[in-house]
Amino acid sequence: MAVKVLTDSTSDLPSEVAEALGITIVPAYVHFGDKTYRDRLDISEDELYQRLVAGPVHPTTSACSPGDFAQAYSKLAQESDEIVSITVTAKMSAMYNSAVLGREGLEGKCRIEVIDSQSTSVGLGLITIAAAEKAQRGGTVDEVLEAVHQAILTTDILAMLDTLKYALRGGRLTKAFRILGAMIKVKPLITARDGEIVRAGLVRTRTRAIERLCEFVKKRLPVEDIAIAHSTAPEEAEGLASRIKALVPGKQSLIARIGPALGVHAGPGALVVAVREGKRRPDKAVQEKRRGKRFSLPSLRASR
Repeated sequence: MAVKVLTDSTSDLPSEVAEALGITIVPAYVHFGDKTYRDRLDISEDELYQRLVAGPVHPTTSACSPGDFAQAYSKLAQESDEIVSITVTAKMSAMYNSAVLGREGLEGKCRIEVIDSQSTSVGLGLITIAAAEKAQRGGTVDEVLEAVHQAILTTDILAMLDTLKYALRGGRLTKAFRILGAMIKVKPLITARDGEIVRAGLVRTRTRAIERLCEFVKKRLPVEDIAIAHSTAPEEAEGLASRIKALVPGKQSLIARIGPALGVHAGPGALVVAVREGKRRPDKAVQEKRRGKRFSLPSLRASR
């Protein structure tokens, strides 16, 4: 039986992509006061951003519960006895812990591997795609796990926020970011490093920020996969995809929407680019990703 691949909704994978690759998505939660919504199931992207800007209540978010994962695992276990579950970075969410706890009732019945992607949004999405593609090609669970680990090492993400206001309200940023929040008329650039969301730069205009996103891709050529996500800027996302296509002929960027769970923190006007690097010289992509990290594959956070 084929290995089944599962992730959470912060991967921002379009439903048609997930369906085509056989990926199960467990939705995170968005809370407006005492009302709770499942990410993309009970609340759409458009509704979230409208309420985020104009609504009287600022929303909060929470991870999927262990029970949510248990239910998803149980369903998949009817089709396979091997599941690979990939979550948003554990340094940003309780998702990883929920995914681990959720498999307890299936121990001995189904092998379930839970992996912390150390990424988010379409960075997590590309890592999950790499796993699902390996599974669809008939890869064993160990081969799928190896594909995940390699994708983690070779996937980078860069995001432009139109403002830090929403991220600061959500309490997901460090004190350094809070100091930056006092600065106006700047566009913050952020990235994921060792699973932490960290500052990658500041620019004055959106035009310059988009230039930086293009430069980010150019510095990582050749690339295996590219994904772009936006919150409320479809035209800019399409324009960015066109510019990237000129840099990477023959590669089509996946364009996605930042969903409600991440949109609460990213806010309107956000743009994200994720790349999974291709082969250069042997191990060069891995070496560049590891700059300053010094870790080996077994040390990446994974749980059986």
